[in-house]
Amino acid sequence: MAGQKEKYVFIDRDGVINKDGEGWTEYGYITTWEDFKFLPGVLEAFRELEEAGYRSVVISNQKCVGRGIMTLSRLQEITDNMKKAVSEAGGSIHGVFYCTHLDEDECLCRKPREGLFLEAAGKFGIKNFTGKYFIGDSERDIAAGKKAGLGTILVLSGKSSLADIENWENKPDKVVEGLRDAVRTVLEG
Repeated sequence: MAGQKEKYVFIDRDGVINKDGEGWTEYGYITTWEDFKFLPGVLEAFRELEEAGYRSVVISNQKCVGRGIMTLSRLQEITDNMKKAVSEAGGSIHGVFYCTHLDEDECLCRKPREGLFLEAAGKFGIKNFTGKYFIGDSERDIAAGKKAGLGTILVLSGKSSLADIENWENKPDKVVEGLRDAVRTVLEG
């Protein structure tokens, strides 16, 4: 059974699934469902992954919890609403893994470390990350995906621009406009 479910895609949240909160929300984070705005094509992208037999897993840093800006229960409420909206559009999110620690906590789960991927692998029985992708919008996303052994796709719908990549130590395997383009890249192999 594990072999049949080996088609996984890992996806960052803010800047990939929804509009990043930086610059327009009170604290620069998405702290309420009202602030959560799906980016164009995202719901269709999740549906396309589901139809192709992929399991979507969200991997996201949410230090706003560690900073005391938002509670874990509020984060769970946003997550539940996100999953419900994706499901109603014909897609599915099979797992959500958050790091709520601060940078100075030096935890193993905060991207650019790969701890959240290893946690997901343990939960879902993933043997290795070969042929699997992480879709993100920042240098730390790409670094984390590379450390875990995933293919990496950078979307330009969030924090980063093409010019930013020039100075990165870890370069993405592919650069696309948004999640739907990234999903097409995954589906094309």
